[in-house]
Amino acid sequence: MPVYRTPETFLREAIDSILSQTYTDFEFLILDDCPEDSRETIVRSYADPRIVYLKNERNLGITPSRNRLIERARGDYLAVFDHDDLSLPTRFEKQVAFLDAHPDYGVVGSWTGSVGRSKVSRYLERDEDIRITLMWDCAVAHSASMIRRSVLMDNNIRYEDYFSPAEDYGLWCRLVAVTKFSNLQEVLFLRRSHGSNTSNTQADRMLVGGHRVRALNKTVNAVLWNEFEMRAVRTWRIRLFGILPLLDIRLENRKTQIKCLGLPILKIRSWVRMWR
Repeated sequence: MPVYRTPETFLREAIDSILSQTYTDFEFLILDDCPEDSRETIVRSYADPRIVYLKNERNLGITPSRNRLIERARGDYLAVFDHDDLSLPTRFEKQVAFLDAHPDYGVVGSWTGSVGRSKVSRYLERDEDIRITLMWDCAVAHSASMIRRSVLMDNNIRYEDYFSPAEDYGLWCRLVAVTKFSNLQEVLFLRRSHGSNTSNTQADRMLVGGHRVRALNKTVNAVLWNEFEMRAVRTWRIRLFGILPLLDIRLENRKTQIKCLGLPILKIRSWVRMWR
């Protein structure tokens, strides 16, 4: 878990959610990336021997910090976690059981909920569906994921700053070629939404990072990219005066369908020929 100026209440709730796991055989690496305003006192107030507190000598940023945690970890599996979210009590137990039972899988995630809200984000279960979806979108919730560490070490794959703050999406797309993915079909993780979320504070950089990962997919994962394009359904709507739907454009299986005022363009053309 990387930490950066986390509000004390959020940090304590995050730590408590990990220490309350029903699966207990783990080390809890907490890396503080803000040495001039550290959270050391808060972390060291916990007497649990599973906690390992680390602090960067200078601010490195999220991508190098995540890589430092990979290098420092000793466990077979890496449970990714962010400093202001919550893991439900059976998360580790169920993800460890899955990876133990499926040695050909290197990543397992889950559905996610939201702190204080009823919203649930559902993620695909089957490896094939996840791999195709990854060509365009991040199909595994990073902070809810568990990774087989040997897959990273054996293939020399790490987070890349070039894709940051979408470094997690970049990691998944690098792993597509070497392992399989799944998402447990239940909520095991709660995301906390607030104004300081990366998705809010770095929205423009997140967009650029996503474009860079998709460009990677076109070359490195070309076969999957072509399969994605064959299956992709994309829609656009153009409104007149920002209100009235004028054009609906649908791209499916590389075929374009266009409707004007709700009617297919071909029908409109036939009406024009009749009127003439």
